[in-house]
Amino acid sequence: MAVPEPTGADSLTESPHPAAVAVELPTGGEAKPKAKEQFFYGGQAVIEGVMMRGKRHYAVAIRLPTTKEIVIDRGELKAPIYTNPVWKLPFIRGLALIGEQLHLGMKSLIWSANMNAGAHDVQIGKREITGSVAVAGVFALALFIGLPLLLASVAIHRSGSFAFVLVEGVIRVALVLGYLAAISLLPDVRRVFMYHGAEHKTINAFESGWTLDVPSVRRASTLHPRCGTGFLLVVLVVSVVVFSVVALFHPNLFWLVASRVLAIPLIAGAGFELIRFMARHRYNPVVKIALLPVLGTQKFTTRQPSDDMLEVAICAFNSARQGEEETAGAAA
Repeated sequence: MAVPEPTGADSLTESPHPAAVAVELPTGGEAKPKAKEQFFYGGQAVIEGVMMRGKRHYAVAIRLPTTKEIVIDRGELKAPIYTNPVWKLPFIRGLALIGEQLHLGMKSLIWSANMNAGAHDVQIGKREITGSVAVAGVFALALFIGLPLLLASVAIHRSGSFAFVLVEGVIRVALVLGYLAAISLLPDVRRVFMYHGAEHKTINAFESGWTLDVPSVRRASTLHPRCGTGFLLVVLVVSVVVFSVVALFHPNLFWLVASRVLAIPLIAGAGFELIRFMARHRYNPVVKIALLPVLGTQKFTTRQPSDDMLEVAICAFNSARQGEEETAGAAA
C-alpha cells in the first residue's frame, strides 16, 4: 500500500451513484504530474484488484474471475476525516491514515470480496465480514502485543529496563516479518501481494512521468517509500523509543500492558511523520540509507505482477485520476 498525502480538501464518502461497471482497458496516454501538484496518490491491493486514492476521489478496479472483465467502483471522498482541517495537523494525520484504512481500505476490500464471491453466486454479508475483522483484531493484539510482552518477560525479568524494551521490540519485529513470510506462502495471499506490486509500479511510473501503459509500468519498481509495510516497520522502531521512556517509570504489569495500547496513537502519529519526511527527502544520501530497511521489508508483501494485473492497477489509477480531473474541470 502506498500511503497518500493527507489532505483537508473536499472529503470522502461514497459516490451518490456508486456502480460497478465493465470498462475497456485504458489506452495509456502520458501521465505526467503537474509541477505544482503536491498531492501524492496512494493505493492498496484488494482481492483480485487494486484501489487507488486521489485527493478527492478513489477507484477500485478488479478483474472478474469468470468473465475476466475489469470492473470499477468509483466514489468521491467526503467523510469528515478527509475534509476537517484538524486531520491535516502533524501527528494527527497519522491517526487519519489509520482511520482511512478502517474506512476506505475495508470498504474497498469488502466490495472486491463481494464482487469475486458474486461471480461464483456466493453472497458475503456485512455481519460475517465485521465478525472476521473483529476476530482478526483480537488475534493481532494477542500476537503482536501480548506475546512479545510475555516472551520478553521470560527472557528479561526487569520489565522497567531498556533491555526489556529492546528484546520486546526485536521479538515483535521478528513476529511481524515471520507472519508476513508465512502468509505469503498461501496462493490467495500471494496474488494479493502481486497486486500490491502492481499498485506500487503504477504509482512509481506516474511519479516518474512515464506513460501509463503496461510496458512502461512494467519497468517501475515494486518498492515505494510511502508503503504501508514500510510504515509498519517505522512504527515498530518508534515504539521501542516510546516504550523506553515508559520504562523509566518502572510500570507494573497493568501499566506495562496498558502503555502498549494507549501509546498506539502517539506511535502511529510519530511514525507517519517520520516516513513522510523520508519519502519527501528520499534522494538525500542519509535518508537513502535510512530508507533501505523500509524498502527491504516491502519484499515481504510485494511480488512481481503479471501483465493483466498491471492492466487492472492502471485502470484503477486512471479512473481515480479521471474523477480528479472532472472535479478540477467543474471548478474551473
